[in-house]
Amino acid sequence: MSQPPVADGAHRADVHPDPSRASTGQLIGELPDLVTRLVRDEVRLAQAEVKGKAKKLGVGAGLFGGAGLVALLGLNALITAAILGLANVLPGYLAAIIIAVVLFLVAGVLALLGKKDVQDAKPPLPTETLDSVKTDLAAVKGSATR
Repeated sequence: MSQPPVADGAHRADVHPDPSRASTGQLIGELPDLVTRLVRDEVRLAQAEVKGKAKKLGVGAGLFGGAGLVALLGLNALITAAILGLANVLPGYLAAIIIAVVLFLVAGVLALLGKKDVQDAKPPLPTETLDSVKTDLAAVKGSATR
């Protein structure tokens, strides 16, 4: 069998033979390029995974911040209720207490949502990519021992 013609400026390494027809030497010669491409692809995958987890962590932190703000507003409403209750014994303070309870409920919901998002982002390592790399390494080791 003859090799396909190589264009000017191209190298033999640029021509990828059919793996079923390639010689062992050709396959071994291609191995560095394939490993390099695999490593690049895994790095891109890791970057995408870390970026997604960082975004989720940021959203969870923002929800925790919102929960803290709403809890502070609830405390302000309770203070207002106490002031109204002491200033004049009217049902006005009951409205302030109801508003405070509603604000605390909203704060609780925001805190639970924030906690869920932060837990989903843990650990910030690209675990899926690490598993993929381990699988790739096992496949390469298995092929090398044959």
